[in-house]
Amino acid sequence: METTPSAARRSDLATRVLAGDMRAAARAMRLVDDRSAGHLDLLKELYPHTGRAWIVGITGTPGAGKSTLTDRLVEHERARGRKVGVVAVDPTSPYTGGAILGDRIRMQRHFLDPNVFIRSLATRGHLGGLSRSAGDVIRVLDAYGCDTIFVETVGVGQDELEVTRLAQTTLVVMAPGMGDDIQAIKAGILEVADVFAVNKADREGADATVRDLEQMIALTRETAVAAASASSHSASHAHRVVREKRAEGGPWEPPVVKTIASRNENIGALVSACEAHRAHLDATDEGARKRVARAREELAVVFRDTLLGVAAQRVGAAQEAAVARLLAREADPYSVSEALVASLLAGGPS
Repeated sequence: METTPSAARRSDLATRVLAGDMRAAARAMRLVDDRSAGHLDLLKELYPHTGRAWIVGITGTPGAGKSTLTDRLVEHERARGRKVGVVAVDPTSPYTGGAILGDRIRMQRHFLDPNVFIRSLATRGHLGGLSRSAGDVIRVLDAYGCDTIFVETVGVGQDELEVTRLAQTTLVVMAPGMGDDIQAIKAGILEVADVFAVNKADREGADATVRDLEQMIALTRETAVAAASASSHSASHAHRVVREKRAEGGPWEPPVVKTIASRNENIGALVSACEAHRAHLDATDEGARKRVARAREELAVVFRDTLLGVAAQRVGAAQEAAVARLLAREADPYSVSEALVASLLAGGPS
């Protein structure tokens, strides 16, 4: 029985994905997630039809209610007639190697909606809060015709910064009463936020969390003023420069929105804040720079994976022999690596 799709079957699969066939999209995502033979050819066919979806990354501290909030955001988008994709990155099962599927359980009320596609991915040991194949799965959903794609990370703290590589808008979710808010704000994960959501805002301490976040944003603004002042030697001139840059569509200042996802409260305001960020990116030089940076990073990631794959294939037996030498302490990994790279550049072992 044939398990690898032929070129003709891959082309037919791509055509059906582009036509909005849900089963074809599910098969395509399975192929790219498993890195099955021919998945690159499929992605090459789909790529020219991507770039239309709005990709929102949802990250934050564990227990902040990211999954419930994502569920409400899906509901809000569907009420506006939008086709929605969700990439929910779950921890890897230690027994099967697959996703634990916690997010699918929370979003099960959307299962029968043909305009919502939820795909759970296992991290499979990949650092950064995302699966290795998350970017490719997002491209399939984009080509499939999703208007909005939510990417929810596993919630492992500041190591989740990789979501910013894939998302156009990064939503950082926090909740009051989860420890030292100032320490959380110091974490690198919050520095990448385009919008903050203080979820579970009915809890004690919500206003304090909002206040701490707003102070952090104000501090960032004052740092910009200080930098401008240092170059202009005039504080008043520096403030005017910062105001003018903001009026001209300068650096984005992330808004802070209080929500209670369990009661579906203030979700519309949160979506409006995210859409304001999207409009900002569409209309400013900052947005243009970020699009260039995302494209550059996209190419770097694919190039790195391609290079590693070619290298692993070509060094083959030489790498295994090198491992034996390392175990015997006949060589060090630094010299061996340099020798393998030199061999590859010289058209060496394959």
